[in-house]
Amino acid sequence: MKRTQPFECPVSAALGVIGGRWKILILYNLFEGIARFNELQRATGGISKRVLTAQLRQLERDGIVTRKVYDSSPLRVEYALTEVGRSLKPVMSLLCVWGEGYRRRSMQPGMIEATTVARAASAANIA
Repeated sequence: MKRTQPFECPVSAALGVIGGRWKILILYNLFEGIARFNELQRATGGISKRVLTAQLRQLERDGIVTRKVYDSSPLRVEYALTEVGRSLKPVMSLLCVWGEGYRRRSMQPGMIEATTVARAASAANIA
């Protein structure tokens, strides 16, 4: 089922697709490569089968993830990022760098240094 309403702004478009508690973690794990359902469930830790199924279906609907079913016994299903999903790599890299800086900052008083942000932008090739 396709989305029926247009997004108000680019940020709401991005968050509408990758926002939520689990989608970022699912994507992060799929950047490692193709994964099966149980592998994703173990890697995300704490997500129920019902919620993981719903999140994967939404990501598939939005063109971020592909689902490939193999005709075997037992049934085998693999998930992978599409080209659009892989285009999120620079965003994820920036989030990782920002998250690491935030973790360090939360352990010590002070702000995230400008060099951390510059390093993140350079790593994502958007500087």
